[in-house]
Amino acid sequence: MQVIYLIAITAEAASGAIMGMRRRMDLFGVCVVGTVTALGGGTIRDVLLGRHPLGWVAHPEYLFFTVGAALAAACLVRFMHQVRMAFLVLDALGLVAFAVIGCDIAAATDAHPSIVVLMGMVTGICGGLLRDVLCNQVPLVLRRDLYASVALATGALYVLLQRYGVAHDHATWIALLVGFLFRLVAIRKGWALPVFTARRQLED
Repeated sequence: MQVIYLIAITAEAASGAIMGMRRRMDLFGVCVVGTVTALGGGTIRDVLLGRHPLGWVAHPEYLFFTVGAALAAACLVRFMHQVRMAFLVLDALGLVAFAVIGCDIAAATDAHPSIVVLMGMVTGICGGLLRDVLCNQVPLVLRRDLYASVALATGALYVLLQRYGVAHDHATWIALLVGFLFRLVAIRKGWALPVFTARRQLED
């Protein structure tokens, strides 16, 4: 799971750095947004579960790792032609990886399966939510695209696979692959949840 965590914080730090550069932030701002994106979801999860010390407080090396990933992304992004797609792919990878990690950590506290899945979603989406707020963007999770739904589906699949006897490592990689592909296909096809509005009232 340590490898998955490093992949997740690298991907999310890079996505945060790309967003910061798109908003014309300076180097410090890019690093802050990258770090908040990478560590924010896990921080909120740990607070909700009452886990202390927080992950990055117990392992301050994660701060240096995320700053390094943000700086690397800032250096490489200028050579990318499809910056938006790079951002979406990195964000999708971080989303599903953190969903699985969040489920794994919540399960270790003997939480109910529904709470385990919910904590997976919180871990997956909250870093990106904080990133978008800092960058003055409407958060992805509040738009029509399948975002939180992907995190929920990934976490639910991970929990169900283990409940039905699939080995931990196999369940991890299956959930990651399925969740990642689900998010990419949803982006490609433009899948979205239905929007319910009282049109007549809105027009009045």
